[in-house]
Amino acid sequence: MITKTINANTTIQLPELLAPAGNMEKLITAIHYGADAVYLGGSSYSLRAAAGNFTHQGIRKAVTYAHERQVKIYITVNIFAHNRDLTQFAEHLQSLQDTGADGLIVADPGIFLLCKETLPDMPIHLSTQANVTNSHSARFWTSQGAQRINLARELGLEEIREIRQATDTELEVFVHGALCISYSGRCMLSNYLTGRNANQGTCAHPCRYSYALVEEKRPGVYFPVEEDKRGTYIFNARDLCLLGRLPELVAVGVDAIKIEGRMKSMGYVGAAVRIYRAALDFIQKQLDQGQEITKITLPDLFQKEIKKIGTRGQTENFFNESPSSDAMLYDTIRTNQQYSPVGIVRASTPLLIETRNVLTRGDRIEYLGHELEPITCTAVAMKTVDGEPRERANPGERIILTTSPTLEAPETNAVLRKMLDQNTP
Repeated sequence: MITKTINANTTIQLPELLAPAGNMEKLITAIHYGADAVYLGGSSYSLRAAAGNFTHQGIRKAVTYAHERQVKIYITVNIFAHNRDLTQFAEHLQSLQDTGADGLIVADPGIFLLCKETLPDMPIHLSTQANVTNSHSARFWTSQGAQRINLARELGLEEIREIRQATDTELEVFVHGALCISYSGRCMLSNYLTGRNANQGTCAHPCRYSYALVEEKRPGVYFPVEEDKRGTYIFNARDLCLLGRLPELVAVGVDAIKIEGRMKSMGYVGAAVRIYRAALDFIQKQLDQGQEITKITLPDLFQKEIKKIGTRGQTENFFNESPSSDAMLYDTIRTNQQYSPVGIVRASTPLLIETRNVLTRGDRIEYLGHELEPITCTAVAMKTVDGEPRERANPGERIILTTSPTLEAPETNAVLRKMLDQNTP
């Protein structure tokens, strides 16, 4: 039995911050806001087939961009494969090795074996879908050559602690993002309702659908399905958020914390990474000042900021106890968002942005820098790159923006967002 103990007298190393990258723009944004590593999928063998994903040349470009900034790249090959899926798999693996990627993320034991046989020197990270829920399972996968294990999302803090004490293998934990109403994401609902296989990357997300009841002799007559009078979205889980529990995860000794969201927007990815980076940096600063890890708590501003980016509310899932009905969102597909990304900085002098949502002159906007507190200003003037004045900019346009107060040294790739209800103080 291996024992790893972290206490006040032990040197504590912060976990790697691992961010999603559904396409190149999201990768650039995640790196801009401080991700230590990003994970992405190729054009096949990935569980997010509907994400932008990367061609072979795209992966090469992504790896080069990341490595120039000392950021690692992990490639997902995490489908549950049938024999028909594996005819070109060896060639796919060889092409991934040639990109210079830092590791593979795998769930299927057969794919794991093929990866070890084809690329014996390539690090393999075990996906959360492999369902590691105990220390003996962790020992098994370590014996097979797994360098890192992304633990099942059904674990509480004490279970994570027990696994940590039993192995020196790197442990990774999901801390933020969408949850599936299934065991570690292994769901067949999409197959039966739409013919799209969630375990091979084409999930139609039927857990987010609104459901109704039909009596067989009354076709077309729908009766609401209610639970505690809260509505009809009976499979709709709130999003995971363990931001406030980061000090505990650091104290346990996890090696990586992971944000879900390869199919989320660039603005979401940037905002989430920014907040978790700031939280880790805050913890490090407290440690450097001599504070014990068990006594560190994040200021309220962190919760204020994280609530600005959610779409389905928040739950800590299994972290302290098994989740109850409070972890579900029954009355709507998502909560009302108060903020939306409105643009991304393309140049700083003058301030050139590429819009993502409608921006109107007079809108109050927030510039998301590296500090946790966003900088609030007003869009007082806009013009096209050709000098044409504009009162309104539509998504996808490049606009030279003047703000009041003037943004000082805005950074390329930084995100701007706006409050959707401009009447809210």
